[in-house]
Amino acid sequence: MIDQWFKKDLQGISERHPVTVVSDPTGEAEFLLNTVESAYTICRAEGEIGELRAKYQIEKAQPTVEKFLVYTRMPRDGLRFLREYCEIYGCVEMAHIANYVREKVHRTLNLHLNLPKEELLTAAKISVGKDRTYWMDLCHKGAGEIFDLEKELLPFLHDPEGFASNRYDAQIREAFYRKVCELLGQPYVSKPGGTLANEVVRALLDGLAKGSCPKVLEAVYGDWLDSVSYRDSFDRYLSNYSMPTKVDLWKVRENHPFRTVDEHWLEALGAALGDAAALAKLLPKVRKRSNNKQARAVGVTFWDDVLTLLDFDPKDIAYLGSFEECVVYYTKYFCPLDTAIRRLYTEFLNQKPLLEPWQALYREHVTVFLDRWFKHFDGYQENQTGILQRLIGESSVKTAIIVGDGVAYEMGRQIAQRTGSRHPHTEEVILADLPSETENNMSRIYLDNGLVEKVQGNREKYLREQNAGKTLDFIRLDEVTDEPQEGQFLICTYKEIDEMGEKLQQKALKYFGETIDFFGRKITQLLDSGYRKVYLISDHGFVLTGILSEADKITATVPDTSHKAERYIRSHERLSGLEKMIEVERPQGRYKYLYLARNLNPFKTPGVYGFAHGGATPQEIVTPLFCWERVDCAGAALPVKLTNKDALQGVTGELFGLRVEAESGSGELFARERRVYLAFFAKQVSTNKSDVFTVTANGAVQKDYPFDGHAEIEVQLLDAETKELLDKAVITQTKARDMGGLL
Repeated sequence: MIDQWFKKDLQGISERHPVTVVSDPTGEAEFLLNTVESAYTICRAEGEIGELRAKYQIEKAQPTVEKFLVYTRMPRDGLRFLREYCEIYGCVEMAHIANYVREKVHRTLNLHLNLPKEELLTAAKISVGKDRTYWMDLCHKGAGEIFDLEKELLPFLHDPEGFASNRYDAQIREAFYRKVCELLGQPYVSKPGGTLANEVVRALLDGLAKGSCPKVLEAVYGDWLDSVSYRDSFDRYLSNYSMPTKVDLWKVRENHPFRTVDEHWLEALGAALGDAAALAKLLPKVRKRSNNKQARAVGVTFWDDVLTLLDFDPKDIAYLGSFEECVVYYTKYFCPLDTAIRRLYTEFLNQKPLLEPWQALYREHVTVFLDRWFKHFDGYQENQTGILQRLIGESSVKTAIIVGDGVAYEMGRQIAQRTGSRHPHTEEVILADLPSETENNMSRIYLDNGLVEKVQGNREKYLREQNAGKTLDFIRLDEVTDEPQEGQFLICTYKEIDEMGEKLQQKALKYFGETIDFFGRKITQLLDSGYRKVYLISDHGFVLTGILSEADKITATVPDTSHKAERYIRSHERLSGLEKMIEVERPQGRYKYLYLARNLNPFKTPGVYGFAHGGATPQEIVTPLFCWERVDCAGAALPVKLTNKDALQGVTGELFGLRVEAESGSGELFARERRVYLAFFAKQVSTNKSDVFTVTANGAVQKDYPFDGHAEIEVQLLDAETKELLDKAVITQTKARDMGGLL
């Protein structure tokens, strides 16, 4: 705050006179020049020659330069050539800066400072840029408040050498280092900033490990993890840190950053799964860790999944009385377990001792649920066939439908979380056909005739032919842009989940989180680009086998005429010895019967294991039918349309004109004007886009554009904010020459 006092003293002179003199015999106030250099032309004057030079510069520049500040280390009485400026204009004397500060604090705050000169000078330098509360704290709490270590330590730890050299002079740097040493409880010894920073971080991390971290350091730690600018330096320190050997790992603070401690806790918790008393002792610590902000900041989120498995109560499964009830129970209560185990597989698949207890707990819950699921399986009826046709037939607005390959229902729930609450959504269920594999299920999605079509292009052709009166566009989801396609319906395909799973098996797990985020971004992008509805559907889900032993694989001897896949067996005749499996009559090709396991385990087949589908578990056949709808701003928007469509057929010449008109509107604020733009397409490819322009109520805008070599162009009129399609027209060009009435 001393800078504000200094500026005010200067202004008292400079507002009336062109030259202000600052006399600072000790040189202790020189740091204040940096706070006013943008407002004055500063001249330094030392000795008689310096005075003459400064006087010459001032008189030569006047009246061009309005404000001069002369800084000298000579006392006012010792000035010779500049003395007249002091007498006529005025002089700010800083002979005793300690007295200057005390006087200002007393006069402006009515407080008394009782600090030694050196500490007072340090406090004055630190106060630059701060407000009156800094001095109030200093007066009430003493010298300990000169440095706010909770704020100053973080930039120092991030760049020890740069922080000290850029912000502090030697005097303040030493005072700061002394304060840091005092915090660490050690005597001051002159040492490099990097060395001291390492000692501070060691004290911080040791304190977290031992459960006794000083409050200041713990506050710095929290800010460090929250900081975008400083976060990378914490990771560097942590990678070089070694925890003390004699540490009780259950006394480590819940906000610690040590992955090894979490793994120790996880192992201990897994070992206690069969001991209720032991679990009761450990769980409070784990629950605090799960809810801890710093734990999430260092990437430790798996405790949520552990608690999901631990807190699940299967008692209500026994009351499920129909297949429909089983489906509802799965979507509401059981699918979070699938999310939890998938994420635990992602974290610990290569750490068998840590994962095994949790996989066993998950399988225990799955066994109970699947027993009830297959008990009522005679109530199963797929409703996947022709789903695209149904959605197209039911929608009258611009709609995008994402057809995922291998998007399990639990992943759909995770995707919905990524889209946030800005666009409301509904969650329904599609039961996939059997066997739950891509060729069969994609055919069911696109075709409503029950046939199996292997070629994706043929599926799309069939769907287009069934909707001859409607405009359909087909695109890969990763090709979606902010510009909407011209058709009313957009079918977006995304095959990466299934392809990664088939090729990489459980190695694909590490990519699924990114894929879920990708879906969330694309759904939001589609809604923001003008689609009023966005659906997410999928051909099938999947199961993960996790840690798999030979005993887990299902051995089934079948004739050579049968086909055995990882999750199902096809046969043209009934097979004996498979009575414990689900038998479904599903004619396809030369096969008639389908046999499916009643658990998540794979049939023993050649090849790798881990990611599979084809079976009848809910993980494989319960798929998402989620729908997001765009909610526009409140108030009626101004209706705007193209009004010269008749004149756009058979246009001669190279230019065509478009007339955009607005209706009268409703008188509401949002209905008085509308910002729009025009998008142009040739053969469904974007060729041009206009600038955004505003149409007011009862107003019209005329625009002219070239054909640019295209004989036919479609133009779309779009809302600039929501990208909503307001109107469209087709413009055709004719090569017949205008004969001017001669014919």
